[in-house]
Amino acid sequence: MAPARPTRPRVSLERALSKLGFASRTEARALIGQGRVQVNGTVVTDPLLRVDPGRARIVVNGAPVRAAERVYVALHKPRGLVTTRRDEHGRDTVYDCFHNSGLPSLVPVGRLDRESEGLLLFTNDTRWAQRVLDPATHVPRRYEVHVAGTLLPGLPAELRAGVHTRSGEVLRAVEARIVRTTADGAVLELTLEEGRNRQVRRMLEAHGLTVTRLLRRAIGPIRLGDLEPARWRHLTDDELAAFGTLAPTPRKVKREAQTPKEGAAGKPSKGKREPQRAAGKPSKGKREPQRAAGEPSKGARKPQRAADKPGKGASKPKPQRAPRKPTKGTRKPGGSGRPAGRPGSRDRGRP
Repeated sequence: MAPARPTRPRVSLERALSKLGFASRTEARALIGQGRVQVNGTVVTDPLLRVDPGRARIVVNGAPVRAAERVYVALHKPRGLVTTRRDEHGRDTVYDCFHNSGLPSLVPVGRLDRESEGLLLFTNDTRWAQRVLDPATHVPRRYEVHVAGTLLPGLPAELRAGVHTRSGEVLRAVEARIVRTTADGAVLELTLEEGRNRQVRRMLEAHGLTVTRLLRRAIGPIRLGDLEPARWRHLTDDELAAFGTLAPTPRKVKREAQTPKEGAAGKPSKGKREPQRAAGKPSKGKREPQRAAGEPSKGARKPQRAADKPGKGASKPKPQRAPRKPTKGTRKPGGSGRPAGRPGSRDRGRP
């Protein structure tokens, strides 16, 4: 018998078109709703239909959709652009930098807010993007930060130790140093291994500093270099190979202690399993040492005394009389059980 083929994960149709690099999920949803997409010869209007991108025959506008070549791009994001494909407020977006570029549909690997600038990666390889963004890979992100305000002594050490926010987050930098001081503040270099929302700005605001410029210089082995603002380039084979060495760190999984379904007395156990106790004594606190054989435990029932050895204060049992031999005759029905014709002790003296 041939071995069974491993099952591939199924995804929604709109996501399949995105993973194949044909369109974004928003664009794919519109195409599907207009009835312009077929799956295995059938027109589909449900964008959430589950399909296997590697096996399903997907056709858009009569042309088959094939997986696009994997593309990895570095962009120098200018200040003033938002990291989205379409902005509901009509603001300029980072995708304006790819106008007439001939590139397939790409997704940003992470984000930079509108007032930030610098290196931003794009790709149509969603697995690679997720791997870069996964905190377990510890991909460093290096920033050049211009701040205004008074720098307190020991600021780099405090940034490395972490800043506690009101929401309970701990924001910290892996590396922090002062590059130079300026007339109104300083230029810092910070390295992070995670990309939380406005993390650099919130860390410095907690120390009374205002960020006047934030520029991302590097993501892992990829450097911004002399790439001009609003310009992009393809990643080199060496850069992709260097990213391939950043294997995800195995996540630590907390294993719960295995407990029996029922305790010794039939009750469900709670927490850790209790040590076995001697018969007749419940455990309180620490376990008592084992006793020698024959030594009674405190609170245990005393063994029964022998039948011929009465205890202190107990009345001695009267010796039972030997049963009398019955005389010849018959018992009276309903009588007292004594032989007929012989009066008992209560009958003596009575007329």
